[in-house]
Amino acid sequence: MNRLLFATLIFLCISASAQKREHYEIKVYHVKTNEQVQQVDQFLKDAYLPALHKLGIKQVGVFHHIDNDTAADKRVFVFIPLKSLDQVSDVADLDIKDASLQDQPYWKAAYNASPFSRIETIVLKSFAMMTKYQAPSLTGPKTDRIYELRSYEGPTERLYRKKVEMFNEGGEVALFKRLNFNAVFYAEVIAGSHMPNLMYMTSFNDRADRDAHWKTFGADPEWVKLKDLPQYLNTVSKNDTMLLHPTEFSEL
Repeated sequence: MNRLLFATLIFLCISASAQKREHYEIKVYHVKTNEQVQQVDQFLKDAYLPALHKLGIKQVGVFHHIDNDTAADKRVFVFIPLKSLDQVSDVADLDIKDASLQDQPYWKAAYNASPFSRIETIVLKSFAMMTKYQAPSLTGPKTDRIYELRSYEGPTERLYRKKVEMFNEGGEVALFKRLNFNAVFYAEVIAGSHMPNLMYMTSFNDRADRDAHWKTFGADPEWVKLKDLPQYLNTVSKNDTMLLHPTEFSEL
């Protein structure tokens, strides 16, 4: 094998490795009372996150919906950056394979004193234009920070694919980056209760910072042009915008 061919093969291998797309899991705990929120938080902090660490999973994000104090459906979100898609099974079996979880009051709760109403699980694959999640660089008090999780459902699978294209080849991810939206991830939902669907998370120092960024985004000439391109019209049938605060023990 000549040197040029060898060097080319090495370059292609490195490039392929660098572009390997990640997989994530988002768990959503739906609860009814503030006491249940506290029970879930205690379980996550004392047992679940340490168990994930044993699997080599770091920087787990834990968030509360900003309306939890008054909402009937209170939600706790857990963002799990998997090391591989195979870990979906490992994470699902944590409660039976890690005895430390079974020592928790959360695990031992009676049938009529459940710490949650329901648990939702979403599995995602990162976008080609942002293959790796990113811990954001934020300043100011952690309690003021806003993490914005958005879910865009497509009316058809074809139109959903056009919206994914709009983010990647169309330049929407690049626009968010240029405007410093501090994105944590952009990803396709590959398993979940709402499909076809993409999700992404951006982050801000506080609510005012978030509002200012979106005002700038809406007026940017690149966005004004992009949103009116015929091929990207009517690609979202439902936009679910969730504003979250990180818990004090969140690793993101």
